Amino acid sequence: MSSPVVVVGIGADGWDGLPDPARREIQRCEVLMGSARQLALVPDTGAERVVWPSPMLPAVRRLLAEREDRAVCVLASGDPMLHGVGTTLARMLGPERVRVLPHPSSVSLACARMGWPVEDTRVVSLVGRPVELVNRVLYPAARVLVLSAGADSPAQVARLVTAQGYGASAMTVLERLGGSAERVVTGTAGKWDAVVDPLNVVALECRADPDVTPIPGVPGLPDEAFEHDGQLTKREVRAVTLSRLAPLPGQVLWDVGAGAGSVAIEWMRVDPACRAIAVEARPDRAARITRNADTLGVPTLRVVTGAAPEALAGLETPDAVFVGGGGTVPGVLETCWDVLGSGGRLVVNAVTVESEAVLATWHARHGGDLLRLSVHRAGPVGGFTAWRPAMPVTIWTAVRP
Repeated sequence: MSSPVVVVGIGADGWDGLPDPARREIQRCEVLMGSARQLALVPDTGAERVVWPSPMLPAVRRLLAEREDRAVCVLASGDPMLHGVGTTLARMLGPERVRVLPHPSSVSLACARMGWPVEDTRVVSLVGRPVELVNRVLYPAARVLVLSAGADSPAQVARLVTAQGYGASAMTVLERLGGSAERVVTGTAGKWDAVVDPLNVVALECRADPDVTPIPGVPGLPDEAFEHDGQLTKREVRAVTLSRLAPLPGQVLWDVGAGAGSVAIEWMRVDPACRAIAVEARPDRAARITRNADTLGVPTLRVVTGAAPEALAGLETPDAVFVGGGGTVPGVLETCWDVLGSGGRLVVNAVTVESEAVLATWHARHGGDLLRLSVHRAGPVGGFTAWRPAMPVTIWTAVRP
């Protein structure tokens, strides 16, 4: 393209709410792109108007390439760099090919109406994303803004929040923020039945029912937080395992022999940018992993049903790999080790003599750290209390040079 794509943020107040620089870019462009609703907010300037198709993303590159030698302006809702098309275009074309003129975001406007500090407010976007993402930010007294995908989103949020034991949460739906038709609808999640405008933001003030045990954000969730058939990395071992995996935002984990998916799920709960792939041979367990991921607010966890090492072929390159089951299967550890780049972490847990022998061999070959973890829990013995040992777990951690 001869000039950068200009992305103009626009609010529900339309043309009247745009500053002069944004108006000038719209007036000078040869091609104006946006949703039908956004295009209707600005006057006709003689430019070619292109309505985004649905789905939009697969068509963006083609639509821009067809207009490569013309001045293109793209309309975006609010701040284009907050869950917006500006982010998509900067990633697709490179930041040097995109110039963004932001408008106050719906997040900023909603926090202004609610009197909430933006920095203390959790934000979840449901635009093209599953509603179960809200589960990750539910805890008592949390303030959450949900960017809706349409008129049905508030009801979906209300049902989900109520099912998780937060039906007493105050819900405020802010419609058409910043426009002349702005409206506020209030209620509680458990009794929500309002009909609202498709252009809305949901503000939640989370209140837990008396019998709800909040789910903390730190690794080592209670075993009861997961649906499982006994094939589960237990709480204390899981916390140590995750500390060895050392999750960082934006990194990818392979959870091989995932069982209930607890390690992959807790990896993703560390940060919204953490991603994971859970590999499980049994279809019933794979389905269970998906349910656990939805319940615990990480529905974007990818679940691959198949046996390692064959099921590992073609997966996105990981930054860390956890092998919780199948470490004695020929080729599994070799595949996991070989796929890691420099600085990649491999963590393998073993509970049998045979699997410990495999880890001893790998430790001798590649170094790293061997740890044996033994957990004892107090339990009744007659009228007294005694310690009952769980099976000790050997953990091998190695970093690829």
